[in-house]
Amino acid sequence: MILVQLCKVILMLAAVASVAVSSHAAEHETWSAPRPNIVLLFADDMGWGDLAAYGNPYIRTPSLDQLAEEGQRWTDFYVPSPVCSPSRGALLTGKLPVRTGLYGKKFPVMFPGDVQFGMPHEELTLAEGLKAMGYSTGMFGKWHLGDAKAFMPTRHGFDYWYGVPYSNDMRFNGRASLEALYRMQLQGRVEELRAVYTSLLEGFKNPDYRNYDVPLWKSQCDATGCEDDIIEQPVVQPTFTRRLTEEAIGFIEQHKEEPFFVYLPYSMPHLPIFASEDFVGQSLAGKYGDTIEEIDWSVGQIRGALERMELDDNTLVIFSSDNGPWQSASTLYAGSAGPLRGSKQEVYEGGVRVPGIFWWPGRVKPQVTSDIGSVMDIYTTVLTLAGADIPEHVDGQDLSPVLLEGGTGTRHELAFYRKGILRAYRYGNYKLHLYDVAQGGEPLATPELYDLRQDISERKDLAAQLPGVVNEILAAMERHRENTPIKEPIFDARVADITADN
Repeated sequence: MILVQLCKVILMLAAVASVAVSSHAAEHETWSAPRPNIVLLFADDMGWGDLAAYGNPYIRTPSLDQLAEEGQRWTDFYVPSPVCSPSRGALLTGKLPVRTGLYGKKFPVMFPGDVQFGMPHEELTLAEGLKAMGYSTGMFGKWHLGDAKAFMPTRHGFDYWYGVPYSNDMRFNGRASLEALYRMQLQGRVEELRAVYTSLLEGFKNPDYRNYDVPLWKSQCDATGCEDDIIEQPVVQPTFTRRLTEEAIGFIEQHKEEPFFVYLPYSMPHLPIFASEDFVGQSLAGKYGDTIEEIDWSVGQIRGALERMELDDNTLVIFSSDNGPWQSASTLYAGSAGPLRGSKQEVYEGGVRVPGIFWWPGRVKPQVTSDIGSVMDIYTTVLTLAGADIPEHVDGQDLSPVLLEGGTGTRHELAFYRKGILRAYRYGNYKLHLYDVAQGGEPLATPELYDLRQDISERKDLAAQLPGVVNEILAAMERHRENTPIKEPIFDARVADITADN
């Protein structure tokens, strides 16, 4: 551990040394000092079709719509994995989950009690990269990359964290634990699993936050050490979005005289959904719409605070989501993928294509961008704008030229993994699928090929008509494999313990 921490310190010192001028910053006068503040807003299980700016006719999202109109709205923006923990790890490291080990072949995400592992300490997170450049760093919301103190956000570059360690549906009372569910699945206890899972889904209809024993942590670190306290358990979920917003604005107020990084990963609209009293029953889209409209209110509050403090013209605000809507759990209380096929847990477009909005008044060029982008690109883009050098072997690309100057992006292809398996590949306008279903099906006898510009819903398989395109993409996938070393899955470290009979 000491050696790992020493390596991390060396990496951070190298980032500090680059503060004067980075190789990227030297190329573009528009990227010169002062370094922008960064506000990164990240929804949980929000679908591509949940915002009015992306076509939803019933959910009112005026704040996000305004950001999209005044900034850039990316239509083809993706996560590399259709579930939570791998996606969040990719956002904060700029790397594919298989490159960092932040995935599981058995367990798709991290679970409560994963105390011996989490975000690898050798990875330079976005928060660490910015902290090394002189930024104050605060996180407000869901982490889901390790719930032991040694793996908290404040051990990975954040000065302050106010939030929950994992998803809001975990540690539920009165039913079998999530670990027990996966034990049943891995041991083939199908009927027992079906009964418990049905009960779990029934609980999402009229949830009581007291049934989910999720802790709310407040953690702060400085040169003298760290102070970590559980300040509420269970977290009062109906008021959580409001409180996260207030905490984030308070942090901005406290650090407005210096560059800051605010990361606000909402726990909503992950099931079970909750909204505060002012939003309950207000949306035309029912309970789910209430939750999204409160998130939109939060975005408006943060924008208003930036404008009030006269920080908006030097702050980049980014909004996205960790994966698509959880339609397999509920078609009534989960979100919408719009015209896209599939949802969370699948690598069809509905599971991996997410909103991507960038706003920076006077700096980001307003436009709708239909180039391929990824949440991994946020890492590289933000560090570039901050004047930092980019670590080696990062999968994220720099979107700064498109954001600040317009034009077209440089990303031509993107890999999609599920449980450590490369299941689909975006290549230009085309997307090739190698598996029948992304949740663990067998390899297809013949790959499926879709032209997304002509068939956004992935309904018309063109593989038989375009064998040359299929072969070209298969060759690209092979090149990708050759250049992408795969680490052992961190999430599976406890499989033997969890699946053992007790």
